[in-house]
Amino acid sequence: MDTATAGPTAAEDRAGPRRRGRRPAAWCAALLFAGVSAVVGCRIADTDGVTPVPQLLAFLPWLLVPTAAGLLFTLLARWWAGAVWGVLLLGLLAWFIEPYGKTGEPAGRPVATLRVLTSNVEFGQGTGSLIGAVRREEPDLVFVQECEYTCDAALKRELADAYPHRRAVAGGGSEGSVILSRFPLRDADGVPGTMGMPGAVADVDGHAVRLQLAHPMPPLPGQVDLWQRELGRLRAVAAADRDTPTVLAGDFNASQDHAAFRRILDTGLHDAARLDGADRTPTWPARTMPVFGTQIDHVLVSEEFAAGRARFLDLAGTDHRALVVDLTLHAPR
Repeated sequence: MDTATAGPTAAEDRAGPRRRGRRPAAWCAALLFAGVSAVVGCRIADTDGVTPVPQLLAFLPWLLVPTAAGLLFTLLARWWAGAVWGVLLLGLLAWFIEPYGKTGEPAGRPVATLRVLTSNVEFGQGTGSLIGAVRREEPDLVFVQECEYTCDAALKRELADAYPHRRAVAGGGSEGSVILSRFPLRDADGVPGTMGMPGAVADVDGHAVRLQLAHPMPPLPGQVDLWQRELGRLRAVAAADRDTPTVLAGDFNASQDHAAFRRILDTGLHDAARLDGADRTPTWPARTMPVFGTQIDHVLVSEEFAAGRARFLDLAGTDHRALVVDLTLHAPR
């Protein structure tokens, strides 16, 4: 009896479309994992890479979202090798989300307390709200970025009595910056940059404290090298004099997930917000994406300082939240 070639069974007919339907899910997972892997790979290599990696690194914790979505696609596709890839990425992200930098109580006895406020007022638009916050919080030192001419004039007019000492770099738009102080100040070299970064030395109850305002360029496409150079200059200032207590505050346009910022911390400075357990509280963009933002506004302090009561203020007119932190200066043993 002749035997005809057997055709596909009904089960095989149904399995074919299912297998073809899984391919798009696998491709989606692979694309998501590839993008996240590029960013995580740069984090592992301790480099900020090239655009768009520096911009994505600022939001590294939120890469958990596309990674989780990719894992769902691997389950739909029954792509088990991809699932292992996704789980590995989740583990690496969880590891890197942990706070960076050393912490510890300063040695010696407390000799002075001071309150520091830093705020980017976005081309001066948040000046009025900042003045109200300064009057409520009563900081001893105020670091103001993007304080253009009208902002500078308003601070002189409204706060000169409470803050008789100041150092400023005058400029329009984002270029102007001001340090206000209740303590006497003497001149110190600032940091050259596209935007103003003045410096000073404060006499805090008889103790010299170096002050440096930070406002490097953001890592815009095509300007990542400039951003890295200006952060490198801030690192050089931080490393230049480790014997004098230091406060380095402002809008760094960088988070702890950027290698260029971590190198500043590696000089021995501590992030005051991290010391108080608020290292992942977002400060930007406060107006358009407050929940999913990133912390790029920082108060960095040398090891002589303890920090507490870090709080973040929403100010009208600016897309940055202000940071206020209480510091205690300790004398060496």
